[in-house]
Amino acid sequence: MIENITHAGRVLAILVRTSYNVQGIKFFTPDDYSQQLAYMNRPQGYIIQPHVHNSVPRQVQFTKEVLFIRSGKVRVDFYDEEQNYLESRILHPGDVILLAFGGHGFEMLEASEIIEVKQGPYAGDADKTRFEPISDQKLILK
Repeated sequence: MIENITHAGRVLAILVRTSYNVQGIKFFTPDDYSQQLAYMNRPQGYIIQPHVHNSVPRQVQFTKEVLFIRSGKVRVDFYDEEQNYLESRILHPGDVILLAFGGHGFEMLEASEIIEVKQGPYAGDADKTRFEPISDQKLILK
């Protein structure tokens, strides 16, 4: 299953549940995203032709992150650009999420292992603005 979490017509996140399964290749992101996310399901013996990636100048304005949930249970909270809370989802082992726009926060509901992939180089404190999380009493789980 694929979920696009949107607000005001903008994709905040793309969630690929561990149950997702199709043959071939499926890109979930538009070509203009600075972080691309795809799923591949290929049969034994399928060959991806050897290749190198060419030097192509790119300019990245916003960091996009991809999280792979290896174990545990994680709640992700979504916020708009003005830091207003919107809604939350629960992530399980095998789920993959691309965080594209808006804000986000996390709570580990169980001990969790997560692999994170994002663009670099890392800009330190200039890379993000931190703010207070939503209280448990105001959570909206979807």
